Amino acid sequence: MSKEELAKERAETEARLRELQKAEAEFDGRRLKEMKADIEKMLAAEGFTMADLFAGRAPKKAGGGAKAPAKYRHPENASKTWSGRGRQPQWFKDHIDGGGKAEDLSV
Repeated sequence: MSKEELAKERAETEARLRELQKAEAEFDGRRLKEMKADIEKMLAAEGFTMADLFAGRAPKKAGGGAKAPAKYRHPENASKTWSGRGRQPQWFKDHIDGGGKAEDLSV
């Protein structure tokens, strides 16, 4: 094949691929609508709606949710706290390594 024939073949193949992707997206859209209708019928048969299905479900917060309350406080700098979760801060490690107890730093 010549370079021009290969380029033409490639263009035809890419056009066909775009057609297939469009057909696939349309199929997925139709199927999703059908499934939604089926689910709504099942819910209606039980006396519920789609809103009832998701009622009381809190939306997820970005960043992982609420911060845990402080459980330990730095002995000299009250603005430094630790929740007791995750990696221990250096001041907490130093206190424990120096013979102190975690209870000594409890809030």
